[in-house]
Amino acid sequence: MKNICFYFQVHQPFRFRRYRFFDIGNDHYYYDDYTNEGVMNKVAQKSYLPTNKLLLKLLKQYEGKFKVSFSISGIAIDQFKLYAPEVLDSFKELADTGNVEFLAETYSHSLVSLKDKEEFEAQVKEHSDTIFELFGQRPQVFRNTELIYSDQLGVDVHSMGFKGMLAEGAKHVLGWKSPNFLYTNAINPRLKVLLKNFTLSDDIAFRFSNQDWNEYPLTATKYIDWIKALSPKEELINLFMDYETFGEHQWEDTGIFEFLENIPKVALSEKGLGFITPSEAVKKLQPVSAIHVPYPTSWADEERDLTAWLGNEMQNEAFDKLYSLLPKIKKCTDEDILKDWSYLQTSDHFYYMSTKFFSDGEVHAYFNPYETPYEAFMNYMNVLSDFTLRLNAAVPESNVEQELATLSAVLKEKEQKLAKLEAELQRLGGVKKTRTTAKRSAAKTTVAKAKKTTSKTAAAKTKSATKAKKPAGKKR
Repeated sequence: MKNICFYFQVHQPFRFRRYRFFDIGNDHYYYDDYTNEGVMNKVAQKSYLPTNKLLLKLLKQYEGKFKVSFSISGIAIDQFKLYAPEVLDSFKELADTGNVEFLAETYSHSLVSLKDKEEFEAQVKEHSDTIFELFGQRPQVFRNTELIYSDQLGVDVHSMGFKGMLAEGAKHVLGWKSPNFLYTNAINPRLKVLLKNFTLSDDIAFRFSNQDWNEYPLTATKYIDWIKALSPKEELINLFMDYETFGEHQWEDTGIFEFLENIPKVALSEKGLGFITPSEAVKKLQPVSAIHVPYPTSWADEERDLTAWLGNEMQNEAFDKLYSLLPKIKKCTDEDILKDWSYLQTSDHFYYMSTKFFSDGEVHAYFNPYETPYEAFMNYMNVLSDFTLRLNAAVPESNVEQELATLSAVLKEKEQKLAKLEAELQRLGGVKKTRTTAKRSAAKTTVAKAKKTTSKTAAAKTKSATKAKKPAGKKR
């Protein structure tokens, strides 16, 4: 039996506005609301809503035989709540079918797993709690940001209670082995590892609409034939991709929705083919061996490593500077600061600073709102500088920071008083203006009435005078 495991990643970052040097210390709002809302609404209409509608139809049509899985970042969930609540509702409809699994990940879609275990666990717990609250599922399988995995990360993930974890089936890790089996963590074999078949996944995610591809056009029948042609022993085909593949990266006119609709129809008509979720794979299938991944892998670029986010000095400086704030963050209770801390960690900010212009430059440029990596770096560091000032004021340690915190508190108190006084002045001004307007209106009404009365009197007098002057008629 060959089991097809469809997994889709759903994520949208909070993009920063152009934050200038002179904004530091003066303006603490960092986000480009116009762009964030515009992108979310566009992707919702082109991808999320129509694909969810199609999947709901297929899940009901095949009554438990067709299954899919998702991980939705906490950042994406926050944006759904702000800009597109109907998308969140449509995911709840999918959950209600009982044939959709939701995986855990870091709430912030961050790289924190590489830096601090305690913060990593906190973000994963926050995300798992959110998934349970929204969809009624407690995740059993973990998907790390950008599919980052290593032997040690697998150990950390199992210690959080997860039974399985997704990873990239990278060539330099697999060697002669196939990704189409269930594996175990090399240190702790109780953690099961599902490896992405990147060739078959990328055929859909990247090559589907490429007319220069020798397999173009790709049909559901051709695709399922490729899966059937695999060795009979290969029992788990993991197809992992961004959910935006459907309708956004591959537009509707490419035929991507028809392709997706036909996949279960063609697959389920074949003997020995079916669909499975990650947690089902972990429970039902037997692992064939351990997979050794001593250094972190990811699903990005040709190298399948971390260089997309931590491949140059700018990225590493920003990354180290951000997480140098962790000791103070752990003491901070300010909700606004903690929310900004979450959004600052999103991996996309480091991706924008990538200088990989050759093998994967086109892909990087597609997702980048900045003109250059240097511009992305400077903008991020300006935001981080202001954030650091706020954090130092909220959690002062040195005498200087304590003085700054005191001054900041005094200034904040004065600003609040000024705002309150301005509001009161506007209110009083509005009342005065209303009274003046009312008096003027009453005066205008009186004048109008007087004019009307005068006009009637004048008209009556004129009529009387006219009658007096009119000659008498002749008697017959």
